[in-house]
Amino acid sequence: MKWSALIDGLTADRSPHLGKGGDTEITALCHNSQRVVPGAAFVAIEGFSADGHRFVSDAVERGAVAVVCQKPVQVPDHVAVVQVPDSRSALAFLACRFYGNPADELVLVGVTGTSGKTTITFLLESILKSAGIPVGVIGTINYRYGGKAFPNPVTTPESADLQAILRQMADSGISHVVMEVSSHALDLFRVKGCAFDLGIFTNLTHDHLDYHKNTEHYWNVKQKLFFRHLKPTDARHGQRAVVNTDDIHGKELAGRLGNAAWRVSAKGNGDIRPVTITCDLDGIRGQISTPLGTVEVETKLVGDFNLENILCAIGAGLLLSIPRETLAVGIDSTPCVPGRLERISDTGGRFVFVDYAHKPDALAKVIQALRQMNQGRLITVFGCGGNRDAKKRPEMGEIAANGSDLVIITSDNPRFEDPMAIISAIETGVQRVCHRRWDPAATDEKWTGPAYGIEPNRHAAIFAALSAAEAGDTVLIAGKGHETYQIIGNQSLHFDDRDVAREILARLAECDTCIL
Repeated sequence: MKWSALIDGLTADRSPHLGKGGDTEITALCHNSQRVVPGAAFVAIEGFSADGHRFVSDAVERGAVAVVCQKPVQVPDHVAVVQVPDSRSALAFLACRFYGNPADELVLVGVTGTSGKTTITFLLESILKSAGIPVGVIGTINYRYGGKAFPNPVTTPESADLQAILRQMADSGISHVVMEVSSHALDLFRVKGCAFDLGIFTNLTHDHLDYHKNTEHYWNVKQKLFFRHLKPTDARHGQRAVVNTDDIHGKELAGRLGNAAWRVSAKGNGDIRPVTITCDLDGIRGQISTPLGTVEVETKLVGDFNLENILCAIGAGLLLSIPRETLAVGIDSTPCVPGRLERISDTGGRFVFVDYAHKPDALAKVIQALRQMNQGRLITVFGCGGNRDAKKRPEMGEIAANGSDLVIITSDNPRFEDPMAIISAIETGVQRVCHRRWDPAATDEKWTGPAYGIEPNRHAAIFAALSAAEAGDTVLIAGKGHETYQIIGNQSLHFDDRDVAREILARLAECDTCIL
């Protein structure tokens, strides 16, 4: 694509400079100088930890023939330059242009909210596959389509990466894409140029306040999906949104959307609601009432919060014209969502779960669900990530102590913070509820709840929890879920809670066999 065609219509602070090479051919669009290839246009973004303007010379050395910037830069005469008011917004505009607006060729479903996004994408993926519809998914765990899966470092990719992925999907015959849409994506123009056929809102609770600073800003950003990025309703599409109105923010959103939204409510107050439901350790079963008739559901997903996710998926499926019988098949066929109340098999009779809950509301919901499903004791192992919202640490400690018989505070992804400082902040919340201290290293010491312990080594903490648990007890390993790494300083070390739990349970089973 020619440089002039790429930037045609782009809002610029100054007239574009063509460079001595004239109207050069652009072969790639990059915002990371290390990924620049000869013939690329480099977009310099002022990031949170690094400023792309500092790497313009590096990009030119690697072969960039054009630069987009929001601050003046020095480049050789042969390099084309355009200065814009906001390079992130410009990147999204250029990405849509460069990749041929792939979103226009796809049915896009956007899922936003604090919790539940990943599970809903899995449910909708299974529903659409059951209907014979070729579907792609972009989310926290990965992006995938056509039987292939690829790593995804963030929930919603940067705009240039997102448009490239959508182009790959469209060219591969994908017709529908289900996408997790994060608040960062909405605030940083990552989904600019994407007109969504359908938007889903799950809930809004305490999260990302290290970025948003306050809940009001977080909420205002979330609403952008519905008021800036949804296609308008028409005679054929009277509803473009599915909203969980059991959430106070969802109720407000549904009020603003009016007839353009279907309301879902696990409490029975929505357009889509349960009639008869059973939730236990075997899954969720029952009947769901919808404006188009009853849907019979049966799934191995556990936890009453997953009922909310199922209701959202049913609403979306119906608005996508999926028959009710196919919805039921798709929900039943939904696989275990990695790291979302993922059960780890144990021959010793313990109920062991790994969950991604790293936010106060998510941790509270998971603990409540496990309490309702099992009468044994509950042991919770968790920590909080470093260089992230610090205000939630005491709150999560209090939540864990309120709902658990034993809490073991450990390290999560400390990043560049002192792990013990993070643990101490969590401990202040635990001590609002529980003052009895238990030593995780004292494996022969029997404990009676409520109690809490501290073990900074995550592997040792999981070992202590599983060793302390007896048959009939439940162990929740929370915070990392599907993640296969632990970030300590600038190192990303392999660590998978699920693998660690399986390895420890196997060792404990061997010990039990030896004793017998």
